[in-house]
Amino acid sequence: MASISREVVIESSADDVWKVIGEFATGPTRMAPGFITDTKAEGDERVVTFADGTVVRERLVTVDHDARRIVYSIVGGVIQPEHDNAAMQVIAAGDRCRLTWIRDVLPDELAAPIAESMSQGIEVIQKTLDN
Repeated sequence: MASISREVVIESSADDVWKVIGEFATGPTRMAPGFITDTKAEGDERVVTFADGTVVRERLVTVDHDARRIVYSIVGGVIQPEHDNAAMQVIAAGDRCRLTWIRDVLPDELAAPIAESMSQGIEVIQKTLDN
């Protein structure tokens, strides 16, 4: 199983960043505008549309507001992994914070395209949420 990890420092408070990252229904379009063009919530699932036209369905696994951690998985759409688990966590670091994004995926062949997408996405997130 491939495990992909990305981390950035964001020049905003952990509380302010969590208000966006922790919102399952609207978080993607708010954290990565332009990279994500649409998010539609449907109960504990959301349909996320990327700028390149890729559409995926994601299911919420858990939200831990105390730890500022959200976990979700791809359950349908253009990408249909055998297994997918993604976690984003916001960690306070003084007046700024770190965003850690980890994704475990099968089959391993999906790792490269997902890693590339995560790299692009986290750059947009950093630019969007920096003060």
